[in-house]
Amino acid sequence: MHEALTGVELIIHSGDVGGAGILDELRLIAPVKAVFGNTDPPGEPGLSEEIAFEINGIRVHVSHGHEVGSPTPAKLAARYDADVVVFGHTHLPLVSRIGKQLFVNPGAAGPKRFNLAPSVGRLTIARGSAEVEIVDIV
Repeated sequence: MHEALTGVELIIHSGDVGGAGILDELRLIAPVKAVFGNTDPPGEPGLSEEIAFEINGIRVHVSHGHEVGSPTPAKLAARYDADVVVFGHTHLPLVSRIGKQLFVNPGAAGPKRFNLAPSVGRLTIARGSAEVEIVDIV
């Protein structure tokens, strides 16, 4: 996983973290912003219910997605108006646009589950736009 995150300036974790040790390890690579998922204990230090911030004029919202049931870009678009919405919960990597909004589920970086290969998303924000690439972890 470390190779997939080489050179990043910030790590955004969309939940189902798996314990404080994971966040400590990620902080060795870059600063971390993380939300709790449905498998994380409520009140876990270092985890928020949701995070909203801005980078170079691009508004980013991060939540696990389970707050809308089974998250889809349409459900998330109805709830959040950020330029980029990062979510998890389904463990399925997804990059989708609705209008000007970008929706990103990076997949899951932990052990292989649900017949899905581990992956992360690399979000690049530059010159007023956001792009993302899903990177498989081998």
